[in-house]
Amino acid sequence: MTARTIELTSRMNHPIAVFPEAFRALQALGKVAHNGAVPSRTLMLAELRASQINGCSVCVSMHAGDLKKNGESDERIFAVAAWRENPAFDPAERAALALTEELTRISDRADPVSDAVWTEAARHYDERGLATLILAIANINTWNRLNVAIRQVVGTASA
Repeated sequence: MTARTIELTSRMNHPIAVFPEAFRALQALGKVAHNGAVPSRTLMLAELRASQINGCSVCVSMHAGDLKKNGESDERIFAVAAWRENPAFDPAERAALALTEELTRISDRADPVSDAVWTEAARHYDERGLATLILAIANINTWNRLNVAIRQVVGTASA
């Protein structure tokens, strides 16, 4: 089996460069999602996990760096990909990560967000917190899809 070689250049200008109003809209959505209803660190963990699932190297790099700048340990940053098997995450973070995975992988099952995952998330977050998580997860998935589609290269543009 041979490894696929990709050229480390983007396929095109980033869609937010083509349509700056899209950048402003996504930035506004991000600000709404980071409203204090859910701890910022939890949102950053969710953003990192969605980015890992979606294979968005730009966002994985950015969110891991943001977590590090905000005092997160290397151990927890590295463990996000295998959070289920790591006791470093508290029950509320685990519920947020489970919701992130299901909302990111909505085509993987007939019931995209299972009752079990929803119920667990609702045990830790009120309606405002759940709305915050959903908006943050939707927003990062949009960024991931934009970056992956054009093969945005880490360190070459804002994401």
